[in-house]
Amino acid sequence: MSNVIPFNPLEKRNLGASVAEALLATPVHPLGELMKFNGAGIYAIYYTGSLPAYEAIAARNREGKFGAPIYVGKAVPEGARQGMTVSTQEETTSLKKRLSDHAKSIQAVEAHAVANGVAGLKLQDFFCRYLIVDDIWIPLGESLLVAKYNPLWNQFLDGFGNHAPGKGRYNGVKPRWDTLHPGRKWADKHPARPESVEEILRDVANHLASVSFPDSQHVIDPKQS
Repeated sequence: MSNVIPFNPLEKRNLGASVAEALLATPVHPLGELMKFNGAGIYAIYYTGSLPAYEAIAARNREGKFGAPIYVGKAVPEGARQGMTVSTQEETTSLKKRLSDHAKSIQAVEAHAVANGVAGLKLQDFFCRYLIVDDIWIPLGESLLVAKYNPLWNQFLDGFGNHAPGKGRYNGVKPRWDTLHPGRKWADKHPARPESVEEILRDVANHLASVSFPDSQHVIDPKQS
């Protein structure tokens, strides 16, 4: 006789999964056209453009499908990382600010590409979903989404979510993301990476060829809980 473990909707990871799935049910917005709003929470960014390196991802996001986020992230209320929240959900604009920072990063890359006459990222090709979430569930919701989708810019092509480091803290090599997508001025202060753009593109192609994109929006299968 097999031991059947009943599904517990109040188990922590199932509660976190409900947050992740709630995000996946929210409307999709152009990343560069977000209206002002308050709150902290989680988000997913989608790419729909024509860069050959990302075609496997873009193909799953076109025609309103939005099935493969290229990046998943979170924004906590101010002070939360120090263990002392200094603003409430009604007061903070951390989620909107985080998405706006990402839009500015892409705009910087786009401007660099235009100035150099090469193909690159375009802000018009990026869309997002976001969900305002109670503080305690933000990290768990984000981690479950990252585990589900293995987003390229989270797990493999690091650096998209980075901020400019403090003065005198540029010893680490330039992130892979900035090597492939130059344009952020602060990233140019880092020493160059040992691998070339061509090598990174080859690694991206190999990585995407090995990825199985999920078809279901469900984060956790009740049968496995």
